[in-house]
Amino acid sequence: MQHATASEHTRHRAAGETIGLLGGMSWHSTIEYYRAINERVADERGGHASARILLSSLDFAEIRDCQLREDWAAAGEILAREAVALERAGAGSIAIATNLMHKVAPAVEASIGVPLVHIGDAVADAAGRAGARTLGIVGTQWVMAEPFYADRLARHGIGVVVPAAPEQSELDRIIFDELTQGVVTDASRTVYREAIAALVADGAEAIVLACTEIMLLVGADDSTVPLIDSCEAHAGALARIALGELAADGLAPGARRSATRG
Repeated sequence: MQHATASEHTRHRAAGETIGLLGGMSWHSTIEYYRAINERVADERGGHASARILLSSLDFAEIRDCQLREDWAAAGEILAREAVALERAGAGSIAIATNLMHKVAPAVEASIGVPLVHIGDAVADAAGRAGARTLGIVGTQWVMAEPFYADRLARHGIGVVVPAAPEQSELDRIIFDELTQGVVTDASRTVYREAIAALVADGAEAIVLACTEIMLLVGADDSTVPLIDSCEAHAGALARIALGELAADGLAPGARRSATRG
């Protein structure tokens, strides 16, 4: 039987806080969050290191029912209840592993005493690294059409352009009828490529894949401008928190200059 080395013990002691992850919306992207966070932690710390993650994997059917009824109060109560449970179990920060459900982020944030790591802040950070001040948004119809997502980006000085209403409906259909059920087709990839090209023509300097399943469908070769994978950006920020490189509220509006712990 092999025993841990002294260096592994040292790296373990240097680990950051426990991440509380609200997942299952859908489980396909939650897998990518878990993989991406742990790969980054393992790369940085070596050995057998992995991130300390508490996961609440919700039943997406229940959440989807709330969405279809537009009962956001009920959805907010569900996510807030699970966030409280994660905090009580020892999570030092909470993350909602989906773009759309940040519509109820205020309800979640109000229910907990630890920071909520907002996906919009992680996307804004990635946009800044890419030198983009105007983002094209592709995602669910609520994310594209309603102000909660664009308003969060605006707090970082980032403007947005979105597809026209008919295109929004088709992009939304592909997400819920296909991607969240693990279905990926060339025809849908073409639809997304065309939507991305139209946003670039409208002035987008980068495109945010503002649904955590879209990265299953398109990649860098599908766009002439940088693609910001919201799942990758969010998971990357969470990995930095898990490593102790970033304060849990370090990307929030007004806090970015003090993001890295000394």
